[in-house]
Amino acid sequence: MQLTQSSVGRKIIMAVTGFVLVAFVCVHLLGNSSLFVGADAINAYAQKLHSLGPFVWVFRLVMLAAFVIHIVFGIQLTIENKAATPEQNVQTKRLKTGFAAETMIISGLVMLAFVIYHLLHFTVRVTNPDIYIPLGDHGMVDVFKMVVMGFSSLLPALVYIIAMGFLFLHASHGFQSLFQTLGLSNDKSLPIMGNLSKLVAVVLLLGYISIPVAIVIGLVK
Repeated sequence: MQLTQSSVGRKIIMAVTGFVLVAFVCVHLLGNSSLFVGADAINAYAQKLHSLGPFVWVFRLVMLAAFVIHIVFGIQLTIENKAATPEQNVQTKRLKTGFAAETMIISGLVMLAFVIYHLLHFTVRVTNPDIYIPLGDHGMVDVFKMVVMGFSSLLPALVYIIAMGFLFLHASHGFQSLFQTLGLSNDKSLPIMGNLSKLVAVVLLLGYISIPVAIVIGLVK
């Protein structure tokens, strides 16, 4: 299939926004992992973010814009690819690309739904208002208690774990595709990038699900 100039441009923008989102997810995991150090560590991390004031919301809006652009362009490219791919080649294409690649649009939409839920759960304070306990008198929330209480019920923990499974699928192919789209890999390095992509996806999966699992089984309380 011959790509149009607009399709190439969208793929490059998707690669750039994808890189930004992967970087954010990795940094976010590092911050969240301070939960295992103790309440003081993760609350200090939250206080540091809180001290940045409006810059935090500017950053969140930039991340949201990158996420929306990534999703919209992904949907557009998926529609173009399906329209340009003959039916007799669909099965061959699936065998070549693999499950993670074929479900990129599904995993992306699931992640979009999860991000909305996650913001309602831990940021906007809609789904579980009872988990927000003040920390001192400076408007801060006890983040340690918020996370522990937020995952103390099995359903929110399961939602989080399942969503991270879809993150694994998306990242395991997307990270490799990122390098390929930007021309940073070739036939020789592509398998290496594929293994690196899977490694990043596994680290993200295990890192993120370790938090609700540790809380559910009582290791963190």
